[in-house]
Amino acid sequence: MRRREFLAGFGSATLWPLVAQGQQPVIPVIGFLNSQSAKNYQRQLAAFLDGLADGGYIDGRNVKIEYRWAENEVDRLPGMMADLIERKVAVIAATSTPAALAAKDSNTTIPIVFETGFDPVRLGLVANLNKAGGNMTGVTQLNALVTPKRVELLHELVPALKVMALLVNPANPILMETETNEASSAARSLGIELHVVNASQDGDFEGAYVKLKQLGAGGLVIGADPLFTSRSALLGALAAHHAVPTVFENRSFIASGGLVSYGGNPLDSYRLTGTYVSRILKGEKPSDLPVQQGTKLELFINATAARTLGITVPLPLSGRADEVIE
Repeated sequence: MRRREFLAGFGSATLWPLVAQGQQPVIPVIGFLNSQSAKNYQRQLAAFLDGLADGGYIDGRNVKIEYRWAENEVDRLPGMMADLIERKVAVIAATSTPAALAAKDSNTTIPIVFETGFDPVRLGLVANLNKAGGNMTGVTQLNALVTPKRVELLHELVPALKVMALLVNPANPILMETETNEASSAARSLGIELHVVNASQDGDFEGAYVKLKQLGAGGLVIGADPLFTSRSALLGALAAHHAVPTVFENRSFIASGGLVSYGGNPLDSYRLTGTYVSRILKGEKPSDLPVQQGTKLELFINATAARTLGITVPLPLSGRADEVIE
């Protein structure tokens, strides 16, 4: 009896290494945090996944992604961030400025790769672009930093314009304050009176355009806020409906009726974010990875909208455009 028990135990012991060897390796988990809705970010998400794939990682094959979309309810972001930390993900991709700020405030040691259209040093995400330090690094589109250029573009298209407005989101006070200051400075240098109009949800957009008429503003610059980016098509349609010369940041805005767009290429920045995540999964440290800055700025002009508004697009400006849509 004892001999049989010994043999049974011996058999289990010899089988254990074989079972262990046959186990599937544990795949790393990525946390993906965004302040917006997945349905509005499909192209950006595809670019992020392409960046991961460039580094050899495929979702569902050798890596798993836990998605957290706040649906423009930024107060949900801290809780979502805490959940990802509790799940002990290997790295977190904090895409959009509100997500990046929530990641920063979490005080976690988990590596974080952010994507933002704002200056990450001003946001306090990193102390230095060239050597990020700490557990955070990422990519910036610099969309918010070209807001003064959008003011200049509107003036170039409508030289007689004396009063214009800037649309900002008071739910993002750091971004709002910086854009307001820089746009105001640009407007003053051109002799233009600038008014600030607020919108923090979809229902505010129609009222914002009504407010323009009350202010006597003959043009609008839309700030580089994640909410506005996710509603580019709606804002373009409203600009056309209210016949207001409006400048924003991406092509989908003018494709829906807006006049001009000028800004960074978000697909490039999301791809770079995916690439950085893959490098961290391979063992590189965020502190050793410099913040990458998008260098490609795109200018799109809606020629049909210009004609409808009675605007003649200067030849030098159309010559600089990446595309003029007829």
